[in-house]
Amino acid sequence: MKDEKNSFLNIKNWAAEDRPREKLLLKGTSALSDTELIAILLGTGTASMSAVDVAKNILKSVDNNLDALAKLTVKDLMKIKGIGEAKAITIVSALELGRRRKEVGTQERPKISASKDAYEQLKGELMDLSHEEFWILMMNRAHRIIKKQKISLGGVHGTVADPKIIFKVALEELASGIIVAHNHPSGNLTPSQQDIDLTKKLKEAGKLLEIQLLDHLIVAGKNYYSFADEGLL
Repeated sequence: MKDEKNSFLNIKNWAAEDRPREKLLLKGTSALSDTELIAILLGTGTASMSAVDVAKNILKSVDNNLDALAKLTVKDLMKIKGIGEAKAITIVSALELGRRRKEVGTQERPKISASKDAYEQLKGELMDLSHEEFWILMMNRAHRIIKKQKISLGGVHGTVADPKIIFKVALEELASGIIVAHNHPSGNLTPSQQDIDLTKKLKEAGKLLEIQLLDHLIVAGKNYYSFADEGLL
């Protein structure tokens, strides 16, 4: 009977859909309970308890309150049966990552209200380069930045910016508007005919995809040229 009990307690002997790791792969993280997620962090149980049983004990010690669990120290966790130092460190580390993610998520994203705001976001990437690079700012409906990303880089005299790649990136981020920018290492702020043609293409393509081209900046050192400010959009 003892061997049968220990066999049952081994998660490996459970049906695949009931094992936390396999369940996560089959159904996604949202299908797992708090107990099952903690069991995955633990990896293994003890001779008499499965990882799920140990996870249940952990949650029981804090009345199933994850906020209370996040306040436990390594030493606090080690007082729970089945938790050694390594497992306690794993749990504390995972909860700290969750706290940091939450902290970052509450930070307000920068808002772009004028060309100067966009320049401030991009000047660090473009102002001192000896070669050309093309960047994009992606924004939500409130004109707050979702993400900024380099699209391409080239030589002293130019870089190729493919509209298909630009809008592919914007679509992936579900952007409502974009600002594109590139630098002129020569220091000349005057847009080339290629710059003008690209801006027109992006504006028209944006209309079809419902992603508005809000501006195109040319950065040259500490100065910049804005197509929007010049009435060219």
